[in-house]
Amino acid sequence: MFERIKKIDNRVSESWTNRRFSPTKEKLLKFYVRLGDGYAWILFVAFVIYKVGLDAFWPILGRALCSFLVSLAVYEGVKLTVKRPRPFAANPKIKAEVPPLDKFSFPSGHTMNNLAVASTVFFSLPAYGWVMLLLPLTWGLLRVYYGVHWLSDIVCGFLFGILSFVIGSFLWIPVASVLAGWLPMLAF
Repeated sequence: MFERIKKIDNRVSESWTNRRFSPTKEKLLKFYVRLGDGYAWILFVAFVIYKVGLDAFWPILGRALCSFLVSLAVYEGVKLTVKRPRPFAANPKIKAEVPPLDKFSFPSGHTMNNLAVASTVFFSLPAYGWVMLLLPLTWGLLRVYYGVHWLSDIVCGFLFGILSFVIGSFLWIPVASVLAGWLPMLAF
């Protein structure tokens, strides 16, 4: 089964990384994919505070941080156990078009960590949060296009991101009740 996944990943990566848009579109896509490094959240935090107010923002932030911390723990554990080489390191036909953040590819941390936070936002503010669910997926797919991830890295990053959100949400309940005594703004 793993050999079959590797073949599909390799076929997808070779196909996607050998296609290019116009130079202007490439610049925009590279700027957009870099937003997945965390920059988009600054704008979204400001938007959420504007829409719901600071008092309603604190519990959302607390739950998101809890999901993010779970995601980071799962991510580091899996990435350092699997140690899967990135596409450009495993296949000479593939070139990295954006800088990778580390040596290994599985799972996609951009997809996983951003989706854990985006799921929290969606759960808390479905009217606005659905947009945030699309961002990690598109960032992940662009990272396949730019040769730094395999497609299965993105799929598994998506699944691990959802799992991290679920675990983080369960952990947030007792954490919030303890913190609410010290920081009343976290009460929900």
